Amino acid sequence: MEQTKSLIKEVLSVVIISLIVVIPIRMYIAQPFVVSGQSMDKTLADGNYLIIDEVSYRLQGPQRGDVIVFRVPEEALALSNYSLDKKMFFIKRIIGLPGETVEINGDSVKIFNEKNPKGVVLNEPYAFVDKLSPYFKDIKKTIILKNDEYFVLGDNRHNSSDSRFWGPLKKENIKGKTFLRLWPFNKISVAPGDYNNYQF
Repeated sequence: MEQTKSLIKEVLSVVIISLIVVIPIRMYIAQPFVVSGQSMDKTLADGNYLIIDEVSYRLQGPQRGDVIVFRVPEEALALSNYSLDKKMFFIKRIIGLPGETVEINGDSVKIFNEKNPKGVVLNEPYAFVDKLSPYFKDIKKTIILKNDEYFVLGDNRHNSSDSRFWGPLKKENIKGKTFLRLWPFNKISVAPGDYNNYQF
Protein backbone atom coordinates (compact mmCIF):
# COMPACT_ATOMS: atom_id res chain seq x y z
CA MET A 1 0.00 0.00 0.00
CA GLU A 2 2.80 2.37 0.94
CA GLN A 3 4.58 1.52 -2.31
CA THR A 4 1.45 2.41 -4.32
CA LYS A 5 1.06 5.74 -2.51
CA SER A 6 4.73 6.51 -3.10
CA LEU A 7 4.41 5.66 -6.80
CA ILE A 8 1.28 7.86 -7.20
CA LYS A 9 3.04 10.71 -5.40
CA GLU A 10 6.06 10.35 -7.68
CA VAL A 11 3.93 10.30 -10.84
CA LEU A 12 1.97 13.37 -9.69
CA SER A 13 5.23 15.19 -8.94
CA VAL A 14 6.56 14.45 -12.44
CA VAL A 15 3.29 15.59 -14.06
CA ILE A 16 3.18 18.84 -12.04
CA ILE A 17 6.83 19.66 -12.74
CA SER A 18 6.32 18.89 -16.44
CA LEU A 19 3.32 21.23 -16.59
CA ILE A 20 5.25 23.98 -14.80
CA VAL A 21 8.00 23.67 -17.42
CA VAL A 22 5.94 22.96 -20.57
CA ILE A 23 3.09 25.47 -20.22
CA PRO A 24 5.31 28.60 -20.02
CA ILE A 25 7.36 27.31 -22.97
CA ARG A 26 4.16 26.81 -25.02
CA MET A 27 2.79 30.22 -23.99
CA TYR A 28 5.87 32.45 -24.23
CA ILE A 29 8.75 30.72 -26.03
CA ALA A 30 7.68 28.30 -28.77
CA GLN A 31 4.42 27.20 -30.38
CA PRO A 32 3.58 24.43 -32.83
CA PHE A 33 2.13 25.46 -36.18
CA VAL A 34 0.84 23.33 -39.05
CA VAL A 35 1.09 24.86 -42.54
CA SER A 36 -2.32 25.01 -44.20
CA GLY A 37 -2.60 25.85 -47.88
CA GLN A 38 -0.18 26.38 -50.75
CA SER A 39 0.87 30.03 -50.36
CA MET A 40 4.42 29.09 -49.28
CA ASP A 41 5.07 26.40 -51.93
CA LYS A 42 7.78 25.34 -52.77
CA THR A 43 9.42 26.42 -49.50
CA LEU A 44 6.88 25.02 -47.05
CA ALA A 45 4.18 22.58 -48.05
CA ASP A 46 0.65 22.01 -46.80
CA GLY A 47 0.82 19.84 -43.69
CA ASN A 48 4.39 20.72 -42.67
CA TYR A 49 4.66 20.73 -38.86
CA LEU A 50 6.67 23.67 -37.52
CA ILE A 51 7.86 25.05 -34.21
CA ILE A 52 7.59 28.84 -34.03
CA ASP A 53 10.16 30.90 -32.11
CA GLU A 54 8.34 33.59 -30.08
CA VAL A 55 11.41 34.97 -28.27
CA SER A 56 13.83 36.26 -30.93
CA TYR A 57 11.75 39.29 -31.88
CA ARG A 58 11.85 40.52 -28.29
CA LEU A 59 15.62 40.81 -28.70
CA GLN A 60 15.84 42.09 -32.28
CA GLY A 61 13.36 43.16 -34.91
CA PRO A 62 12.12 40.99 -37.78
CA GLN A 63 14.45 40.87 -40.78
CA ARG A 64 13.87 40.74 -44.52
CA GLY A 65 13.68 37.12 -45.60
CA ASP A 66 12.32 35.80 -42.29
CA VAL A 67 9.40 33.40 -42.61
CA ILE A 68 6.87 34.40 -39.96
CA VAL A 69 3.54 33.37 -38.48
CA PHE A 70 1.13 36.19 -37.70
CA ARG A 71 -2.43 36.87 -36.71
CA VAL A 72 -4.44 37.69 -39.82
CA PRO A 73 -5.22 41.44 -39.83
CA GLU A 74 -8.79 42.73 -40.05
CA GLU A 75 -8.25 43.95 -43.61
CA ALA A 76 -7.44 40.40 -44.74
CA LEU A 77 -10.40 38.94 -42.85
CA ALA A 78 -12.75 41.48 -44.44
CA LEU A 79 -11.34 40.69 -47.89
CA SER A 80 -12.32 37.04 -47.41
CA ASN A 81 -15.71 37.93 -45.84
CA TYR A 82 -14.74 36.50 -42.44
CA SER A 83 -15.94 37.95 -39.14
CA LEU A 84 -13.43 40.51 -37.85
CA ASP A 85 -13.37 38.60 -34.55
CA LYS A 86 -12.15 35.41 -36.23
CA LYS A 87 -8.75 34.28 -34.96
CA MET A 88 -6.66 33.04 -37.89
CA PHE A 89 -2.95 32.80 -38.54
CA PHE A 90 -1.02 33.07 -41.82
CA ILE A 91 2.56 32.17 -42.67
CA LYS A 92 4.43 34.43 -45.12
CA ARG A 93 7.85 35.92 -45.82
CA ILE A 94 8.92 39.42 -44.76
CA ILE A 95 9.85 41.43 -47.86
CA GLY A 96 9.62 45.09 -46.81
CA LEU A 97 10.79 46.65 -43.53
CA PRO A 98 9.51 49.66 -41.55
CA GLY A 99 10.18 52.99 -43.27
CA GLU A 100 10.77 51.43 -46.69
CA THR A 101 8.76 51.83 -49.87
CA VAL A 102 7.79 48.67 -51.73
CA GLU A 103 6.98 48.81 -55.43
CA ILE A 104 5.19 45.82 -56.97
CA ASN A 105 5.24 45.49 -60.74
CA GLY A 106 3.79 42.11 -61.62
CA ASP A 107 6.23 39.53 -60.28
CA SER A 108 8.97 42.11 -59.67
CA VAL A 109 9.53 43.59 -56.18
CA LYS A 110 11.55 46.77 -55.79
CA ILE A 111 12.64 48.18 -52.42
CA PHE A 112 13.39 51.85 -51.76
CA ASN A 113 15.14 52.88 -48.53
CA GLU A 114 17.75 55.32 -47.18
CA LYS A 115 20.65 53.28 -48.56
CA ASN A 116 18.94 52.76 -51.91
CA PRO A 117 16.91 55.87 -52.78
CA LYS A 118 16.75 54.77 -56.43
CA GLY A 119 15.47 51.35 -55.44
CA VAL A 120 16.74 47.78 -55.74
CA VAL A 121 14.87 44.91 -57.40
CA LEU A 122 15.00 41.92 -55.05
CA ASN A 123 16.62 38.67 -56.11
CA GLU A 124 14.20 36.03 -54.81
CA PRO A 125 15.32 32.47 -55.60
CA TYR A 126 12.66 31.07 -53.24
CA ALA A 127 9.74 32.63 -55.15
CA PHE A 128 7.59 30.22 -57.17
CA VAL A 129 5.65 31.72 -60.08
CA ASP A 130 2.91 29.82 -61.88
CA LYS A 131 2.97 31.21 -65.41
CA LEU A 132 -0.62 30.07 -65.92
CA SER A 133 -1.98 32.81 -63.60
CA PRO A 134 -1.80 36.00 -65.70
CA TYR A 135 -3.90 38.09 -63.24
CA PHE A 136 -0.95 38.53 -60.88
CA LYS A 137 1.24 39.90 -63.65
CA ASP A 138 -1.00 42.97 -63.87
CA ILE A 139 -0.59 44.03 -60.21
CA LYS A 140 1.08 47.41 -59.90
CA LYS A 141 1.31 48.93 -56.43
CA THR A 142 3.50 51.22 -54.35
CA ILE A 143 3.22 50.97 -50.58
CA ILE A 144 5.00 53.20 -48.04
CA LEU A 145 5.56 51.37 -44.76
CA LYS A 146 5.20 53.13 -41.41
CA ASN A 147 7.55 52.56 -38.46
CA ASP A 148 5.60 49.55 -37.17
CA GLU A 149 4.69 47.98 -40.52
CA TYR A 150 6.04 45.14 -42.66
CA PHE A 151 5.30 44.00 -46.19
CA VAL A 152 4.78 40.24 -46.43
CA LEU A 153 4.37 37.91 -49.41
CA GLY A 154 3.78 34.21 -49.92
CA ASP A 155 6.54 32.41 -51.81
CA ASN A 156 3.92 30.94 -54.15
CA ARG A 157 3.37 34.35 -55.71
CA HIS A 158 0.31 33.50 -57.81
CA ASN A 159 -1.50 31.72 -55.00
CA SER A 160 -1.24 33.90 -51.90
CA SER A 161 -3.37 36.38 -49.96
CA ASP A 162 -0.78 38.86 -48.74
CA SER A 163 0.24 42.53 -48.47
CA ARG A 164 -0.39 43.08 -52.17
CA PHE A 165 -4.12 42.77 -51.47
CA TRP A 166 -4.73 43.75 -47.83
CA GLY A 167 -1.80 46.07 -47.16
CA PRO A 168 1.01 46.22 -44.60
CA LEU A 169 1.25 43.97 -41.56
CA LYS A 170 1.59 45.63 -38.16
CA LYS A 171 4.35 44.34 -35.87
CA GLU A 172 1.84 43.69 -33.08
CA ASN A 173 0.26 40.96 -35.24
CA ILE A 174 3.49 38.97 -35.56
CA LYS A 175 3.51 35.80 -33.46
CA GLY A 176 7.03 34.61 -34.25
CA LYS A 177 9.38 33.17 -36.85
CA THR A 178 9.91 29.63 -38.07
CA PHE A 179 12.41 27.81 -35.88
CA LEU A 180 12.10 24.10 -36.71
CA ARG A 181 10.39 21.93 -39.29
CA LEU A 182 9.63 18.59 -37.62
CA TRP A 183 7.47 17.02 -40.31
CA PRO A 184 7.92 15.44 -42.79
CA PHE A 185 10.87 13.59 -41.26
CA ASN A 186 12.89 13.70 -44.48
CA LYS A 187 12.75 17.51 -44.41
CA ILE A 188 13.54 18.22 -40.74
CA SER A 189 15.42 21.52 -40.66
CA VAL A 190 16.30 24.58 -38.56
CA ALA A 191 14.91 27.99 -39.62
CA PRO A 192 13.22 26.47 -42.69
CA GLY A 193 12.84 28.94 -45.52
CA ASP A 194 14.86 31.81 -44.02
CA TYR A 195 16.83 33.76 -46.61
CA ASN A 196 19.24 36.67 -46.10
CA ASN A 197 21.32 36.77 -49.27
CA TYR A 198 19.75 39.90 -50.71
CA GLN A 199 22.02 42.03 -52.88
CA PHE A 200 21.77 45.55 -51.48
